[in-house]
Amino acid sequence: MLSHAITSVSFESFRASSAGKKVILLYPWTNHRNIFLSYFLNDLSEGLLYFRLPERTSGLANWLRRLVEEIRHVEAGFGQSLEAILANGRPSEIGEALANDLARLDHQRVVLYLDELDRIPQDEDFRQFMNAAIANLPDKAQLAINSRLLTYDPWISWVNRDEVVVLGTEHRSSNLLFAKATSLKPQLEVYAFGRGHALSNGREISSWDGALPRNLFFYFIDNPLVTRDQIFEIFWPKLSVRDATNVFHVTKRKITERISVYVDDGANYELTAYSTGFYAPSDKIVRHYDVADFEQAMEGALLSYDARERELLYLRAIEIYKAPFLHPVKLPWVEARRNQLKSMYAEALIGMARLKTDRGAWDEALGYYARALKEVPQREDIHRGAMQMFINLGRNADARQQYKLLERMLRRKLGVKPSGETRALIEQLV
Repeated sequence: MLSHAITSVSFESFRASSAGKKVILLYPWTNHRNIFLSYFLNDLSEGLLYFRLPERTSGLANWLRRLVEEIRHVEAGFGQSLEAILANGRPSEIGEALANDLARLDHQRVVLYLDELDRIPQDEDFRQFMNAAIANLPDKAQLAINSRLLTYDPWISWVNRDEVVVLGTEHRSSNLLFAKATSLKPQLEVYAFGRGHALSNGREISSWDGALPRNLFFYFIDNPLVTRDQIFEIFWPKLSVRDATNVFHVTKRKITERISVYVDDGANYELTAYSTGFYAPSDKIVRHYDVADFEQAMEGALLSYDARERELLYLRAIEIYKAPFLHPVKLPWVEARRNQLKSMYAEALIGMARLKTDRGAWDEALGYYARALKEVPQREDIHRGAMQMFINLGRNADARQQYKLLERMLRRKLGVKPSGETRALIEQLV
């Protein structure tokens, strides 16, 4: 089981968040899906019905027949209502039948956990089926949905009625997809740590019509206030202003099309708005950006005087940083930003190492120092911190080995010796 300190999610908070909800949506881009399933396994001695949709699934009736077959292994007689309606029933009638079969189970509480629900089309039949199932679900029953894709419909209407809870977005800085709202705006989610992913209203933008629209999209997201001259200097420094302007507007239009295609109202939603010489985020779209969350956590940690608060913020930053920024894109602005964020990530690891050192948790501190050295191996202070932890743990031979590694690296790269402070640390072992 993952600890509360690592996941920032406890069974108690999970129980409190999901109590009284008809549906629990496990957010596709969270790291906590395993702990959510673990919660169900620990909390329900009986009444948990788990069904993982098969890879090849066609049609509503087909996968529900498989569901009935599997559940009958643990609940004999389950699915009588479904069997009676699957052949010729409308999607709404099938949804009501599923709710009726769950109501007949002889348990005080029932959770139907549907895993990998994205393997079926999220089409109109699915929406009618799910709306009917939720509307007729008995008080004792809940649906738990785990999917790599969650579309805006049918969930948002049930979120607004307080019937559905979305878990896994605990530390987001902005209003997100599936947040309760009286005035709904398209929701754009951008994940730039790693290869880079973007979702519009919960659906991943898989085609960009070329590398240029994708790269400009991420540039706009990462630079929320830029001038046209800055953009031209980054992307088209050798083109005339006229030619660069033409390419820019064509590329910007492609970005608008990629975002808007997943918004059902048919309108066009631009990523930016031009005002007083700057391209700034459009107020027609709600954004979430993982890099912004990372930087916010780091800023809070560096400004906080409370050790426990700093630890939680460092942990949040470390969790968000899943891989180098937009790896492996090789553009000058990307590489510069990648190095900057990598240095910030290393500072989070070093900050955790120092907090653990202050508590005498030397093994844990050593682990964070080792992770930091993978990011910034040229930092002598991190080598020295690792050496001190080896000494504290009585591992003097490892401390000497760490010193030799540092000595070789400094001689090879900079032609210098370790500092007097570092040499004094190792000389005390002689």
